[in-house]
Amino acid sequence: MIRVLLVDDQALLRMGFRLILETEPDIEVAGEAADGAAGVAMASALHPDVVLMDVRMPGMDGIAATAAITGAGPDSKVIILTTFDLDEYVFAGLKAGASGFLLKDAPPADLITAIRSVASGDAVLAPAATRRLIRQFTALLPDPGQQRSRDEILDKLTDREQTVFAQLAAGRSNREIAADLYLSEGTVKVHVGRILAKLGLRDRVQAVVLAYESGLITPGS
Repeated sequence: MIRVLLVDDQALLRMGFRLILETEPDIEVAGEAADGAAGVAMASALHPDVVLMDVRMPGMDGIAATAAITGAGPDSKVIILTTFDLDEYVFAGLKAGASGFLLKDAPPADLITAIRSVASGDAVLAPAATRRLIRQFTALLPDPGQQRSRDEILDKLTDREQTVFAQLAAGRSNREIAADLYLSEGTVKVHVGRILAKLGLRDRVQAVVLAYESGLITPGS
């Protein structure tokens, strides 16, 4: 059973999400919170598998709450809830440790798929969205002195893993990488798993962020 915590200051939205999720036999709503601080406290007490996190809330916002939840341990994965006019927060949310983002007006089927994907250890960020977000929010990257160097990253990977990592970091799916490198999807999946393990990354979203921070990938490349 996938246990979900809803964190949103709008009661009607929480009710809508609850109604959608409670129709699924493998998902249950573990709790609800109306602000970031309450969300952090409930995540600590309930240990949900997935947290649906709004960004703009009174008091502690969703970015700070996401950082607090993911910083406490890997048990709870966070999906940032956003709208088109809030896109400036998405990259900050991913930097805070979110496993992806979802538009608030996404179809119910997409919400269910996103929750199941994140609960299984994947990330919810389509390749096209990855590329768009990175181009738009590269200005939010930290100072170069705080970044892991390109050479430090590449030294940990084999030549094949470096090739796969570059494509992964560019937002390409396993299927696209497999086709381009003439590999099976299964082989690509194994490479991706090893890359994430060697670099201490939780998912492919973190890989994209790290690649841009280090200069391995640059906007428009």
